[in-house]
Amino acid sequence: MGTIIWYIIVGAIIGALARLFLKGQQPLSIVWTIILGALGAGIGGWIAAAIGVGTILQWVISILVAMGLITLFLGMANKK
Repeated sequence: MGTIIWYIIVGAIIGALARLFLKGQQPLSIVWTIILGALGAGIGGWIAAAIGVGTILQWVISILVAMGLITLFLGMANKK
């Protein structure tokens, strides 16, 4: 149970920071922000571990991945 709460908290932080650094408005709910932030944190953490970088760079990579996921998601959502 604690792990799920941790993923939600980290996902919200990473997702919020990613949205902060993206230009313009993103019509994205808080749920999608958390989901894409958590995915960004997971993928970013995996990449950081693979290249052997520290915690600060892991956060930067996670935010960049989340920014990419949010951009990709919004691009796909707008093509409806």
